Amino acid sequence: MKGLKFLTGRRIEAGVFLLVFFGIFGGLGSVMGVSNMMNTIMYTAHDLLLNTVLYLMGVTVLTGALGKLLVEFGVVRLLEVILKPLMKPLYNLPGVAALGGILTFLSDNPAIISLSKDKNFSQYFKKYQLISLTNFGTAFGMGLVVIIYMAGRGEGFMSAAVVGLLGSFVGSIVSTRLMQRSILKTNPELNDNVEGGDEQQISFKSEGGVFLRVLNSLLDGGKTGVDLGLAIIPGVLIISTFVMMLTFGPGEGGVYTGAAYEGVALLPMLAGKINFIFEWLFGFQHPELVAFPITSLGAVGAALSLIPKFQLSGLIDGNAIAVFTAMGMCWSGYLSTHTAMLDSMGFRKLTSKAILAHTIGGLVAGIVAHWAFVLFSIL
Repeated sequence: MKGLKFLTGRRIEAGVFLLVFFGIFGGLGSVMGVSNMMNTIMYTAHDLLLNTVLYLMGVTVLTGALGKLLVEFGVVRLLEVILKPLMKPLYNLPGVAALGGILTFLSDNPAIISLSKDKNFSQYFKKYQLISLTNFGTAFGMGLVVIIYMAGRGEGFMSAAVVGLLGSFVGSIVSTRLMQRSILKTNPELNDNVEGGDEQQISFKSEGGVFLRVLNSLLDGGKTGVDLGLAIIPGVLIISTFVMMLTFGPGEGGVYTGAAYEGVALLPMLAGKINFIFEWLFGFQHPELVAFPITSLGAVGAALSLIPKFQLSGLIDGNAIAVFTAMGMCWSGYLSTHTAMLDSMGFRKLTSKAILAHTIGGLVAGIVAHWAFVLFSIL
């Protein structure tokens, strides 16, 4: 009986999937033409691979090497000591949590998980605090890559990216605090301490002379950057291609030719109906810009690939860079990582709470970045 119900459920699921699949691509094909749609998908993915992914990989390799150098020569430890006093009042986390924030900023979200499994690190946390590291770490994931990429897009964008970092910082506080409150409200038993070892054992060993340490750091960090660069390829090619087809319209003269970056302009049409909300909250002057935060829900690397096209279309200004930096850093593809991160910690049941808290945190990050940039522009 159970087997029959399972098969019936799978058949229904398959039927719904086929309806949605052919509904989406049938709709795109009916507007663009099937041949043009297929060509646009291929040409857009190809252009993204050559002109965006390889550029992003260059950024990840260089930032990976820099991050490894900072770890090797104790800069990360120094920053941890400086930031420790801020952790308890701002995040309700022990001081050692600063180390996790720095490591995710230099690499990506999952770095916080490997650290949380270290008993010498986790002993300073209560269980609910340790779980909230999922939100805390995600809010800084790929931070260095995002800031460097944004700052390099144009003259004067460095200051806008720094304002975005401020927004992400505020969003991370909101997300982490909301997650902790939500956990304690429904799971008060998680207010117990985590047993562990000795903080002094959390160390980064250094061997060899200075030249050898520099060389090894650069090469090992660069390899880490290559891994990160490869990891963003599926998100960029799949998610960004689809989002761009929903963001941009036909070619010159309103004619579809099958060229890269053509589409049906569905997102701007929908966003345009409530654009006054996005304009007030985030300062977006063009409804197309809403594509960036939507894409960063699944993959921030994919969201970054939208920037060059926005620039070519004349849609980008300093405010957009600030808001994109804040929301891109804070959200950092959390929909695709939260489940796996919490599952690895043994708390998959809390995924919905983490996602809700982080959604609110990302929105707050964007709002703060916008109004901070307005204030910065006035001053």
